Amino acid sequence: MAEPSGSTLQTLERQARRSGTGITPAALVGRWQLQQVWPKAGGQPSALSGRLLRALDARLEITGEGDGDLLQLSNAVSLGLLELRFHGHGRLQGRRPLLQFWFERLSLTLAERPLVQRPLPAPAPGRTPFFALIHRDASGWLAARGRGGGLALWRLAAGPGLRR
Repeated sequence: MAEPSGSTLQTLERQARRSGTGITPAALVGRWQLQQVWPKAGGQPSALSGRLLRALDARLEITGEGDGDLLQLSNAVSLGLLELRFHGHGRLQGRRPLLQFWFERLSLTLAERPLVQRPLPAPAPGRTPFFALIHRDASGWLAARGRGGGLALWRLAAGPGLRR
């Protein structure tokens, strides 16, 4: 499964802005492993950030909730048996679309045993984080630009379902 170049992603992003992507909630369900990140103004991926995030097994896990377009999201990193995870929800908005999300709980586990669990405050109005979806490829990759302007590329991974 070949990953797209930065210039290919820029072309796909222009197309998504003009015509939308047609990405549906069902197309997002899965465990997405972060592959590369580009800074807001960068034309090249950040090699150091990408390597570090892959080493930490940075991932975004998405499941449907059976309530229309509401999704359950989990964003996690792991260092050995230690895992930091943010749990929350998301919803697709608009034609492009935007995946707006909010995290409600943070957990820190060691060997799947809870060490810390904390509720998180709701984001301020108008400050909800989002990913502007660029492309979901049939070969198993997803590209999106975050609220802060950075670009991320994930690869769909096989694995266990989303943990709560």
